[in-house]
Amino acid sequence: MSARPDNAVVLVTGGAKGIGAASAQALADDGWAVAILHRNGGDAAQQMVETLVERGARATAVRADLRDPAAADSAFAAVEEDLGPVLGLVNNAGVRADNLALSISDEDWGLVLDTNLGAAFRLTRRAMRGMLRARYGRIVNIASVVGPRANAGQANYAASKAGLIGLTRTVAAEVARKNVTVNAVAPGFIETDMTADVPDAIKESVPARRAGTPDEVAACVRFLASDAAGYVTGTTLYVDGGLAA
Repeated sequence: MSARPDNAVVLVTGGAKGIGAASAQALADDGWAVAILHRNGGDAAQQMVETLVERGARATAVRADLRDPAAADSAFAAVEEDLGPVLGLVNNAGVRADNLALSISDEDWGLVLDTNLGAAFRLTRRAMRGMLRARYGRIVNIASVVGPRANAGQANYAASKAGLIGLTRTVAAEVARKNVTVNAVAPGFIETDMTADVPDAIKESVPARRAGTPDEVAACVRFLASDAAGYVTGTTLYVDGGLAA
């Protein structure tokens, strides 16, 4: 087992706010240089970069539309030129377009699947090039408790997150011999902008009787991206207050 190289960079998608921002801060505190990938969060992303730099980290922000198949290559090129080799990846960016399955349009199905799953695959494929050469890598996919647990009205979101868990396990088996780990974190009800429209009554279905925080998810991301988790791969860590129990 080798230690993380000193110049290692972690790329966090959707890192300008919510779970992504909390993860970026946690990883910076753990010694990673951090690149924040965002689509429309320019001001928030730049503010996050400034915060990370003030805390002593090397950081940058890159704008990209992850639904564009060319975005992975261009984003990695920009980050590697600015900061160094990308040896960590947190696939956090995601969208929702909820509706009953009977009413989900092809457009909303494609939007959610391509953003939440297709983009994560393309970024993972691109990240593995450098990780395999370096014989070191950490990939953490932000899935959801909805992946393995039914939630009416979220067929597209559930399919994307279940697929992300399957992708995690398969890629982990393919690269484990190269000191590259691939894991998933599956949050439950977490207080973020994405869940702002979820009724408070949903909390009553959580055994812990409360919503989680982005920092609680980020703590698990930090562990899975650390050298201490070098023998943890292909697993999904649930951060859901007992919802999946």
